[in-house]
Amino acid sequence: MAKNIRIIPRLDIKGPNLVKGIHLEGLRVLGKPEDFARHYYESGADELIYVDVVASLYERNSLHDIISRTAQEIFIPLTVGGGIRTIDDIREVLRAGADKVSLNTAAVKNPQIIKEASRIFGSSTIVVAIEAIRETDGRYLAYTDNGRQFTGVEVFSWAKQVEALGAGEILLTSVDREGTGQGFDIELTRKVSDSVSIPVIAHGGAGKIDHIGQVIKEGSADAVTFASVLHYDFIKNISSKFEAGKEGNTEFLNKGIGFSKVSPAGLQEIKNKLGEAGINCRVAAKGA
Repeated sequence: MAKNIRIIPRLDIKGPNLVKGIHLEGLRVLGKPEDFARHYYESGADELIYVDVVASLYERNSLHDIISRTAQEIFIPLTVGGGIRTIDDIREVLRAGADKVSLNTAAVKNPQIIKEASRIFGSSTIVVAIEAIRETDGRYLAYTDNGRQFTGVEVFSWAKQVEALGAGEILLTSVDREGTGQGFDIELTRKVSDSVSIPVIAHGGAGKIDHIGQVIKEGSADAVTFASVLHYDFIKNISSKFEAGKEGNTEFLNKGIGFSKVSPAGLQEIKNKLGEAGINCRVAAKGA
């Protein structure tokens, strides 16, 4: 029986705001994350990923209040990342309402935290994020701090080590493609997927529905997370029902590099088109 592919909206958070950038930089405010999250839940999202994109500045995750509010009205798995450095940090985020945590910097600096966290909280709770950049010599190296901090760690051997240490999933970001709308790095995703037996969540580059189908079929992704395609659809069609449209700085959506390459689409449209392409998705909007 063919597996169901999970479709996961990603919400990058800075302070109280939902933001979006290119190559994980140049962040612009879009609105209130709670409004977007509620809409995605009601539209049939399988999970949500929340990332505190400035957590490295403070060396701690500051999403506890947002997580708590979200968990009270959204009943799908919630993964939270950014600034989670210790076992106590993991425990606090889970207590706030998260179902999984995403580790990057802490895992690279101290790989044994993966093993310890998996033992304490269970492998299914521990996601390791790998931010990959393709070097001029063709190698893929892992970075931290939203693709800014060089580690020298080779991506494919790191993916194998992450699995061996007990991580339940890998959240794989192509920093080169992130926010560009040019499509996923298929080679990167396929090679990581072939290297491990745990699920790989592809992230970075979605500009249209075809890109999502491609990374599933050609990249062997088990799940796909993306932002721009969904966020711009929300802003274009839904935000007037919320306060988000008043708060977000959305002028840049029609300007600048990359954003003109994004074709907005809603979750049900995406799932329907993937289904037509022979890709099994978990279906049904909430209440549908």
